[in-house]
Amino acid sequence: MCQSSPRNRYRKYPEKTALLYPQYYGSVAYYALMGACGHAVVGTGELFDKRMKSVHRCEAADTNGALRLTLPIAKPHGIPQARWTDVRLSTHGAWWHVHRVTFESAYGRTPFFEYYIDRFMPFLGPGVVDDFPTIADLDIAIDKELRRILLLETQVSYGAFPLIEDRAAAGFVDASAMPPADAYIPYYQVRGARQGFVPGMSVLDLIFNLGPEAPLYICDMIEGISL
Repeated sequence: MCQSSPRNRYRKYPEKTALLYPQYYGSVAYYALMGACGHAVVGTGELFDKRMKSVHRCEAADTNGALRLTLPIAKPHGIPQARWTDVRLSTHGAWWHVHRVTFESAYGRTPFFEYYIDRFMPFLGPGVVDDFPTIADLDIAIDKELRRILLLETQVSYGAFPLIEDRAAAGFVDASAMPPADAYIPYYQVRGARQGFVPGMSVLDLIFNLGPEAPLYICDMIEGISL
């Protein structure tokens, strides 16, 4: 694992801009690509696309392996050209309680769960839908908190992607540049001895298991990214 400050290793490609859709508790690979670039645009202003499941889904490593958590959303009927900023969160099933209990079950015995969980409680309580009425509002708030923990200095903006015909020539990269599952360097997971290493989880898995070493792991992932 890298020994120097992550802030000396992030932004490996300062001239590159990552174009990324918002993610609900985004993956380790998502934040590795973001950290590798000097800039990022998170496409909260892009058109709603029901195929973009990661906008309102994440995965946690629970007692039986990977477990998917889904945010219920109210599909934007009657809004022509609806964007993610038009997609409202639903209160169906008191999902915030389900997600909080799931995180407690999955990570309650990790070394750093108690140290970090309070930072995410504003997103896991009954007032969350009032405070963050759309999926874009919630994903933005969570993203900002995660980037603070990971010490990412990438300049991030939220909105629509730039209308440029040749994005590659202009220095833009998209999610296809994220490290694949086989590029993950195994890190400590609380159930790893029994389950083996489970890659591709939400970055919460990294944070709760490694704590302040999570940024060092991200910078190691960045070393393997070639843009």
